[in-house]
Amino acid sequence: MLSIYFKELRSFFSSIAGYVVLLVFLTACGVFLWVLTDTSIPDYGYASMEQFFSIAPWLLLFLIPAITMRSFADEYRGGTIEWLSTKPVTPGQIIFGKFLASFTLVCIALLPTLIYVFSIHYLAMDDAALDAGGILGSYIGLLFLVATFTAIGIFGSTLTDNQIVSFLVALFLCFLLYSGFEALSRVPAFSGGADYYLGLLGVDEHYQSMSRGVIDTRDVIYFSSLVALFIALTRFTLVRKKA
Repeated sequence: MLSIYFKELRSFFSSIAGYVVLLVFLTACGVFLWVLTDTSIPDYGYASMEQFFSIAPWLLLFLIPAITMRSFADEYRGGTIEWLSTKPVTPGQIIFGKFLASFTLVCIALLPTLIYVFSIHYLAMDDAALDAGGILGSYIGLLFLVATFTAIGIFGSTLTDNQIVSFLVALFLCFLLYSGFEALSRVPAFSGGADYYLGLLGVDEHYQSMSRGVIDTRDVIYFSSLVALFIALTRFTLVRKKA
């Protein structure tokens, strides 16, 4: 599994496309948070990272599918999945190796955003203090969100040998889970009780809950269950295609 993990990392950074994906993500973060007036931190007026944690999921909706789209699609297209299956590794080890590699890549992309914390602290007034608990909780929630989107992206990559199709499938599933249930809960037909439960099914509800700085067991179980579900679906699809 470690061999697959390091192979995926080397493969990503050995092409210019990998660096372009990370650069686009960080540039988009910088533009939204420091240039555009509607979402910029200076115009927000408060020493807070709320603006970043509000737009980060939407940027990750595109970043993570772009990273995971080649995980299995390239193996199918190049015919190397048969060679990989002859090695003394189980389907689970193959999946977790690719999952952890993609998760690591997204974490590497998020690391430079810590600069924003120090920048806000420097720009804040002398008597203003950052909500360290809220920021830490938000980053933990963001990592759970990254793990969920990564599991979805890996699953989407097993469905096809076309990277673009894999990207679009993962993008659609991530969007559906993040925002789809919340949008459904606002439909007047579901008001009166069903809207509450529809909201609980969505990722955004649990992400916002963790962003308040409180790590609720229910939110952890929710994200962990989604990751386990899509890892299981990935394994099922991989085994079925091998058969």
